[in-house]
Amino acid sequence: MIDTPTRRLVLGAGALAAGSLLGIGSGVAQATLPPTPACHDGDEPTLAQTEGPFFKPSSPERIELLEAGMAGQPIELAGFVLTRGCKPIAGALLDFWQADDKGRYDNSGFRLRGHQFTDAEGRFRLRTVVPGAYVGRTRHIHVKVQPRGGRVLTTQLYFPGEAKNRSDGLFRTELLVRTAKNEGWLAGRFDFVLG
Repeated sequence: MIDTPTRRLVLGAGALAAGSLLGIGSGVAQATLPPTPACHDGDEPTLAQTEGPFFKPSSPERIELLEAGMAGQPIELAGFVLTRGCKPIAGALLDFWQADDKGRYDNSGFRLRGHQFTDAEGRFRLRTVVPGAYVGRTRHIHVKVQPRGGRVLTTQLYFPGEAKNRSDGLFRTELLVRTAKNEGWLAGRFDFVLG
């Protein structure tokens, strides 16, 4: 691995983002989590997975999926969208959708659905609840990631330590979110690498 100034900048920005993006004011979920994957030039792109039956286009633009009175473990998920050469991608679209804490999807509205764009440093941040498992599936969050003018990556993110990970045929360890708990919140980190 060659340590270039650009590489040091990106990796340094990743460490900074892990702390700053996972801070939720008043120290609620401040945690420094290592990147997923630890970026190396020429990394394999993030694994694509099925969209599933519950995607709805035209979700609202927002980073906050939490609503007043919503049940479930709150989580702040943060990370970067990167090229295979570890360069951050500004303005990439991320569209998230998920089940509630009981494993139910809102198919009539846009509860627990939303899209956003990465900032100038390729960072994103999502505040939501940990989704519930349901028959045949472990806990997961769906996401579509698309750089400006590029191809869409559709995938799913999973949670460590879940008993149903072993029995879910779609589960892949490469798509595990890194997590840490603090002040009742779960902090999550996942970096997407686009091919």
